[in-house]
Amino acid sequence: MHRLLSQAKSALDFPSPILYIGPVHQIIFNEISAAEISRIPTLEQLELFAEFQVTEEILNNKADARYGCVERAGEKIYRFRTQDYRLYFQIEDGNIIVHRVLHKNTLKDFLYRSNLSSEDQELGESKHFWKLIEEGENAKRQN
Repeated sequence: MHRLLSQAKSALDFPSPILYIGPVHQIIFNEISAAEISRIPTLEQLELFAEFQVTEEILNNKADARYGCVERAGEKIYRFRTQDYRLYFQIEDGNIIVHRVLHKNTLKDFLYRSNLSSEDQELGESKHFWKLIEEGENAKRQN
């Protein structure tokens, strides 16, 4: 019994494998973005969210091509680009509000049909893109 207690105590003395990385944000989906993310296979969702780290430093780091910013009339929509998907989101009261989750081919087709060349800058000038975002903004949030 004493040996078992000793082993349990020494197990508690090991440093925790959990590291504090930074602030924790709640990710909030609306009805549209929730439906879009649910179409992605579960393992791909886990991989996507493992890569999706949102901090002010990352959002302001122009060298990290996975993150971008689309602007219109002072409104900022951030973009997270991973292998096959694009998440369009805003930061509101410390929460991440995901407006749309689009497959990369959806955007390639959209850019091609709109005769746009650069993903972020040109999307900011596209009325069709902002319509997609506004649909997400106006959809009921899933809390």
